[in-house]
Amino acid sequence: MKYYIIAGEASGDLHGSNLIKEIYKFDPNAIIRAWGGDKMKSEGAIIIKHFKELSFMGFYEVLINLKTILRNISFCKNDILKFNPDKIIFIDYPGFNLRIAKWAKKNNFNTNYYIAPQIWAWDEKRIKNIKANIDQLYVILPFEKDYFENKHNYKVKFLGHPLLDSIKSFKKPKKADFFNKHKLDIKKEIICILPGSRKQEIKKILNIMLKVTRVFSNYQFIIAGAPNIDLEFYNTIISNRNVKVIKDETYSLLSNSKAALVTSGTATLETAIFKIPQVVCYKTSAISYFLAKIFVKIKFISLVNLIMNEEIIKELIQDNCSKKNIVKELKKVLDLKNRNKLLDKYEKLISLLGTSGSSNRLAKDIVLKNKF
Repeated sequence: MKYYIIAGEASGDLHGSNLIKEIYKFDPNAIIRAWGGDKMKSEGAIIIKHFKELSFMGFYEVLINLKTILRNISFCKNDILKFNPDKIIFIDYPGFNLRIAKWAKKNNFNTNYYIAPQIWAWDEKRIKNIKANIDQLYVILPFEKDYFENKHNYKVKFLGHPLLDSIKSFKKPKKADFFNKHKLDIKKEIICILPGSRKQEIKKILNIMLKVTRVFSNYQFIIAGAPNIDLEFYNTIISNRNVKVIKDETYSLLSNSKAALVTSGTATLETAIFKIPQVVCYKTSAISYFLAKIFVKIKFISLVNLIMNEEIIKELIQDNCSKKNIVKELKKVLDLKNRNKLLDKYEKLISLLGTSGSSNRLAKDIVLKNKF
């Protein structure tokens, strides 16, 4: 069969690559055309648009890039018509994907949505679009199944969280080998910095995170470089600080870290699964934050706290994201007593995510269900 996959972010590229690998197990002759990144390409997909061309964060950023987004929507529709896939698989990226899904359903394409739009956070009326235009919705957060089925009377499937697959398949390098490879100081523990995967996001937050490095001189701070961001971009922000960037080795870096400073999003959950204490640091443009305060209806911004329904990791947002506060909270998570309490909470969190093998279960369901 022919599959058309649309992922617009780094996390979607990761989950899409795991899905593609499993699709080929059930459909060895599959032809997969996709919007994604290098990971999806390495698993055999023909990449039409790279996600680094598509990532616009926040209300204001979307508004000023509206022409580009509209051109991409038009291009996508035409490309789907030419390819004529048996199944379309949307991965997250709801602002774009829900628009394409509405059009695709009108044109009688089979529509599958993986990683549900977070309508529980804002714009709940999107449920009408989902019900009308998505043949099968797959959720990855445990509370979402209850939310969609009991509140909106819409059947969904929870097959486990895909990060469990990614992290289970990861082989941790020996500490000495990792430190030697990157010329790190073996006598100092690492504090990992994960500032996001979008340039405008990194510009807002990284400089604030780096202000605390001199306070923790007994540690070495290492930035987990996003695969779509050039080293030169990081270097303009780092300036003369003694901080290194390690690209494309986030899991190796996290697994060898003592603590982490993390923006919101998938990275908070990855850090928790690796059982690394963390502090969430988040800042966006004043306009985007103002609009978010009006429209977003959630208590927390990190997936960790959302799943647990309590603040088990500290979230420093906007004006609270300051050098003083980051130093205070980082000292807390480095304290042994606080670390152990947090690690106990992490264990409960991981148990809620299901079992590994979700990508295989998803591929099997998509490939074998309603097979043409």
